[in-house]
Amino acid sequence: MDPDTLRGGTGDVYWRRRMTVLVGVLVVVAFVAWACSATGGPQHAANTEKASAPSGEPVLAGLPSVTMTPTPKPPKARATPSPSPSPSPSPSPTHQVRRAGMPCEEKDLVLNLEQRQEVYTSQTQPNFMVTLVNTGPVMCTADVGPRAMEIRITSGSDRVWSTSDCVSGEGVEIHKLQRGIPYVRSLDWDRRRSGTDCSARRADALPGTYVAVVRTGGMRSPKAVFHLR
Repeated sequence: MDPDTLRGGTGDVYWRRRMTVLVGVLVVVAFVAWACSATGGPQHAANTEKASAPSGEPVLAGLPSVTMTPTPKPPKARATPSPSPSPSPSPSPTHQVRRAGMPCEEKDLVLNLEQRQEVYTSQTQPNFMVTLVNTGPVMCTADVGPRAMEIRITSGSDRVWSTSDCVSGEGVEIHKLQRGIPYVRSLDWDRRRSGTDCSARRADALPGTYVAVVRTGGMRSPKAVFHLR
């Protein structure tokens, strides 16, 4: 059975568990392929597995039946019937069904950042791989542009570099995230600082320890710590 047909109950729990494992496998595969490549660039994983619900087993079929005889109870005094409560309104359909193509909900997204290596000599530019995975029930859309999905590099309290600095145009890139298929982006840092003054000469980053993080909305990836030599 296609997992798209699962709705609620044990089917939904089963799919969530399988999806968690699948996402981890896909991200590892993407990371290995990226780490082995000589140069990076935006990639889109093309393969994924379909989780299927396990077939039901008649675990109760062999149990003997038991007949319970209820204990007689004394008659109760007749009570005046109370008026039937008014039926509660049905929940809005928007809270029940997620339609394909709607903006992704953060609870359905998994954001991660990996670095190619931990130490970079003066002749090597740091390289990072960003992955964003939709674990929701249907395809959804997300802005993966440099403003909405920001990669920031810091050193202590010093904000050294960010993809959101000096962006030309709107910097918006709406991407369709199919369920379970990672969006992958590879990025090189030229080892220079950035800031709000885009006309100023960009200074070289000094040797030391740096931290890279990717953010989008209220989400933040784990830190990637690396060193410039």
